[in-house]
Amino acid sequence: MSDKGVKSDKIVSRRTLLGASAVAGGALLTAPALAQEKTTIEWKMVTSWPKNLPGPGVTAQRIVDQVARLSAGRFRIRLYAAGELVPALGVFDAVSAGTAQMGHTASFFWQGKIPASVFFTAIPFGLLPHEHITWIERGGGQALWDELYEPFGVKPVMAGNTGVQMGGWYKKDINGLDDLTGLKIRMPGLGGEVMRRLGATPVGLPPAELFQALQSGVLDATEFLGPWSDRAMGFHKVAKNYYSPGFHEPNGTGEALFNKVALDGLPDELRAIVLEACRAENGRALAESDWENAGSLKLLQDEDGVTIKPYPDEVLQALRTTSVAVLLEFAEKDALSKRIYESNVAARQRLAPWSDVAMRRFMSARDGNT
Repeated sequence: MSDKGVKSDKIVSRRTLLGASAVAGGALLTAPALAQEKTTIEWKMVTSWPKNLPGPGVTAQRIVDQVARLSAGRFRIRLYAAGELVPALGVFDAVSAGTAQMGHTASFFWQGKIPASVFFTAIPFGLLPHEHITWIERGGGQALWDELYEPFGVKPVMAGNTGVQMGGWYKKDINGLDDLTGLKIRMPGLGGEVMRRLGATPVGLPPAELFQALQSGVLDATEFLGPWSDRAMGFHKVAKNYYSPGFHEPNGTGEALFNKVALDGLPDELRAIVLEACRAENGRALAESDWENAGSLKLLQDEDGVTIKPYPDEVLQALRTTSVAVLLEFAEKDALSKRIYESNVAARQRLAPWSDVAMRRFMSARDGNT
């Protein structure tokens, strides 16, 4: 929706919210003024997902709907799917520049611009979803995330979670390390660098281009999310080998980005609504993903002829060893990257023994594997 379609007596436009100091030279409308006039605020949200993509696309739409409902229509956010307003990988820049006040995406897409951003989606052999949420909420992760994005005028928060990821779709079997040599694979984040060091060729592509790339041979393999989203993308029509575990992404945090001037310009009530709508999605989306992934995994096996395969032990050991080296090198990039790495490691060291006692042993006992 363009600013020309906004009624000036009722709608606070993007330009007004971003303020003259950031956009056009006038004064930012204050929160008390907004509350007093009982205006309706309209925002734009740009995303990195195809429209209504199971998983993150559904989450983005649900956040928009919740904000409208909880604000009784006073706060409306128009969602733009990948490519409708900006490219899938242009979300961060669009929010930073004020083209949109909000984005929904994943932090590892900004690895080229902000290398440490990968920690806030997932790192190889890193934190599980409940551990990652705990690190952000209780272990100092949010403060570091804020510091990382502050130079760009962007405020990040968790906004949904697609859970533990799968290892990816492969056209050919992976029987050993030699099968990784020359393999053209889409694997973002530090997992792609791990694969590169083991002889593969990582290819960076946005989600909407993955199916065609796999079908045409631009890719030999691709990872994306889990069975629910992956089945919707149609990867099983091209590749029948579905590998696990998703060593590169043991967590799937969705990232909401806010233009900080716009967020700070909201009345307190509406700011709380949009932030809590994002926060609520962390539990809701994770439950939805786990439930739907279980159902879709069965469909892939029973109806689609997909074979679920484990990475060979030789490959997993090499992935693990190489991941340690990649992360240690990454930590030396700059002081902030080192602090983020050390904070993440400290969270894992604190939480892993509890996860082992409380979860791993229970699951073994429940399944009769004691």
